Amino acid sequence: MKEALSKRAMTPTDLWAVGRVSAEGLSADGSTLVYGVSNYSFEQNKSEKNLFTIPVKGGVAKPFTTDPGGESVIEITPENEVIYLYKGQLWKKNINGGEAVQLTNYEGGLSDVKLSPDKKHILFSKQVLIKKYHSVDKYPDLPKSNVYIYDDLDYKHWDSFNDGRFNHPFVASYNQGQIGEAIDLLEGQPYYTPTAPFGGAEDYVWAPDSKSILYVCKKKFGKDYALSTNTDIYKYDLDTKQTTNLTEGLMGYDTNPSFSPDGKYLTWLSMKTDGYEADKNDIMLMDIASGRKLNLTAHWDETINSFFWSKDNKKIYFVAPTKGTVQLFELTVPANLNVRSLPAIQQLSQGQFDINGIVGETKEGLVVTSTTMTRATEIYLFSLKKKNLTPITSVNDALYAQLKETKVEGRFCKASDGADLFSWVIYPPDFDPNKKYPTLLFCQGGPQSATTQGYSFRWNFQLMASQGYIVILPNRRGMPGWGVKWNHDISKDWGGQAVRDYIAAIDDFKKEPYVDSERIGAIGASYGGYSVFMLAGVHEGRFKTFISHCGLFNMESWYGTTEELFFANYDLGGPYWDRKNSKSLSGVQPYQTY
Repeated sequence: MKEALSKRAMTPTDLWAVGRVSAEGLSADGSTLVYGVSNYSFEQNKSEKNLFTIPVKGGVAKPFTTDPGGESVIEITPENEVIYLYKGQLWKKNINGGEAVQLTNYEGGLSDVKLSPDKKHILFSKQVLIKKYHSVDKYPDLPKSNVYIYDDLDYKHWDSFNDGRFNHPFVASYNQGQIGEAIDLLEGQPYYTPTAPFGGAEDYVWAPDSKSILYVCKKKFGKDYALSTNTDIYKYDLDTKQTTNLTEGLMGYDTNPSFSPDGKYLTWLSMKTDGYEADKNDIMLMDIASGRKLNLTAHWDETINSFFWSKDNKKIYFVAPTKGTVQLFELTVPANLNVRSLPAIQQLSQGQFDINGIVGETKEGLVVTSTTMTRATEIYLFSLKKKNLTPITSVNDALYAQLKETKVEGRFCKASDGADLFSWVIYPPDFDPNKKYPTLLFCQGGPQSATTQGYSFRWNFQLMASQGYIVILPNRRGMPGWGVKWNHDISKDWGGQAVRDYIAAIDDFKKEPYVDSERIGAIGASYGGYSVFMLAGVHEGRFKTFISHCGLFNMESWYGTTEELFFANYDLGGPYWDRKNSKSLSGVQPYQTY
């Protein structure tokens, strides 16, 4: 009782004190984990990331790096040398300790580094000036000017303007830190690899024989680039310097190329529809010898976040949203692709948590990252025999031990069309069902993003609840994890069934005696902000407060300013001036009954 009384409700300062854990890699024998922790300082207005090691079976974490600035692991060699990137250069240090040795001193620094399997070549990215959009590049005699000049789309990426510099992949010879003359695989071409704006080292991979590089690229420019999601996977041969498109004819996103451990198969994530950025993500497999392709998950009614090959080449593990969480699954790779049989898919994990990614495989199981709505990322061992999670890291345990619990529960209600509608509900500390509480309806963005057991530093529901609110988070139409049709149903219907789902959820929940029906608010960002604006127009007195962050409110204006025209065209049906397009102003469709 005394311990419970000493705990406090979470504050914004507590949220900033949470260490942000990243899984960096496993030793060759799978016994030791290298992980990173980033901490933020209000006083210094910056973050600091350091690396640590810890036994996978449990034990005490040891500091691995302590120098100011962030380090990121590139790879861990069979000899247990940790190769990591620090201040733009490669360093190495034995996983068991010792002195760090700087390997490279490359002018301008390195990023998105991958060493070839034979360690004779290095692959990295850097920005290359291709188009002179910025006035200081276009007019060298005006060095103090600051104007961007465009005559086509692709003038912006997310939160930054296109200054004419494009991410390009470079390959060079490598000899124990000595880097030879680098070759630009996209020399002179206005294309991005890694892809803009969020791509990284996952956008390219070495072939197991070190003789070729596979990279992801959308080889389109200007308006064509803005209209399409058709990325392809290209193979660059080091000897012939020839480039081949391996995914020609596959029209949506093709991403995350990865080889099986024995090098016989190439796998990647693939969407089939050009222009539909939230299409179902499938795992594609190609036999290297024959070139035969097979969609391993075509028969599965969900979308996939990421995947990982088993060491014995027999299985592929993957994580995917399902029923309000993100869980671990496995499929068995067909022994004979000529049979064209589709593999059985088995869900391995189950519980009120998300498994966000797979770090590696050990004799005991899979090392994974996991979160809940009340616990930030930590790293766990998932036992393939017992089907349970055992914590490896405990970076934030001491902090959370000081905070009062905010209980999280799931609940179902009926949507306006009779469908089952699931919601997460998070309650304030010391919740008393005999009292009344102000309640927030959270409207998810995306619009096709999942509301699961993730932990956000942007919209933190634990923090919201700790201020005395109940927060309800419906898995409304448009979210993955409830079947492909449910996920798709929001496209061209932004203001329709998804908004009615929100109203159905709050109408059901406010029947609870502890909900103060006079103090209900709606909150959200992006499409969630759009939903808030829509609810403000049709709520019929249900809400007292609306908070919209970066919400869309004028679809004509948005269509004219978005750099992702493929998104606007697919979700709104096309340009607003097209009279044949009845859905182009989805936000102002007939309101119907809410």
